[in-house]
Parts: sequence; C-alpha cells; structure tokens
Amino acid sequence: MTLHSVTMTINGEIEGATVPSQMTLLQMLREELAITGTKNGCAAGECGACTVVVNGEAVNSCLVLAVECDGADIMTVEGLAHDRRLDPLQQALIDAGGVQCGFCIPGVLISARVLLDHNPQPSEQEIREALVGNLCRCTGYVRIVEGVKEAARLGTAV
Repeated sequence: MTLHSVTMTINGEIEGATVPSQMTLLQMLREELAITGTKNGCAAGECGACTVVVNGEAVNSCLVLAVECDGADIMTVEGLAHDRRLDPLQQALIDAGGVQCGFCIPGVLISARVLLDHNPQPSEQEIREALVGNLCRCTGYVRIVEGVKEAARLGTAV
C-alpha cells in the first residue's frame, strides 16, 4: 500500500495527513482528521450528504481521492459557522423548518452556500437545480428551498 503525505487548508486551518492512494476525501476528513459533519450516505456520489467545497466548487467527497486534494482549499459544514454563530444560511434553514433528521443537511448547506456565493439572488428554479444532487427523505424539499430563498432575500453571501 502506497502512502502519500497531503496538506490542505480545511475550514481556514492548514491540515496534513498521510493517506493511502485509494482513500477518499470523505474518509480522510472523518477517519484521519475527525471532521465528522460531512456524512457518508451512499459512498457512490448519489445522495450528496458528503458534499464539501473544494477550491470554490461543491463536490461529492466520496468520489474524490484525498491525494487529489493536496494543496486544495476545502470547506466542510463545520466551516460555515463563525465565532460560535451559525451562518445566516444555517439559521434560515432552521427557521424555515428545513432541518429534520439532519443527515442530509451538511451537504444541502454546502450546495446552497456555493450557489449563494456564485449567485446571491437565485430564482427558485436555480435553487432547485443547485440542490438536485442532495437527497432528503424527510422534508420534501419545500422547506429547504424556502430557507435558501429566505437566506438569499436576507443577503447572506459571504
């Protein structure tokens, strides 16, 4: 088994790890670095629970090898809150009742944050398209979309 040393910036902090060639970014985050907000839903890129930001783009961390992220800037759901305060997007989803069991929410939040960072005033259709890769069994999406719309209305782009 070949091991690789990787260094990346995760949620503003420089992190390093020694990982095998086949280890995914998701596995590295959860197992090597104990950053567990990112969830392992399907491990096949179908559910979006493992979505993180890599160099400004939302990606399924279960489909990306950790070694591919050497030198990357990564944000997980833990990187949304600042100074022990929720990101306004997080609060908007809570206020809209878009959070139920919570398993899909880390990926939903990351996908929505990337959308709002690129398009601060998306239409409902654009919100739905941005969230198409995030499966949720509990909410039916209406309240999630309402929360993202409210976050956009409040101007939550960072």
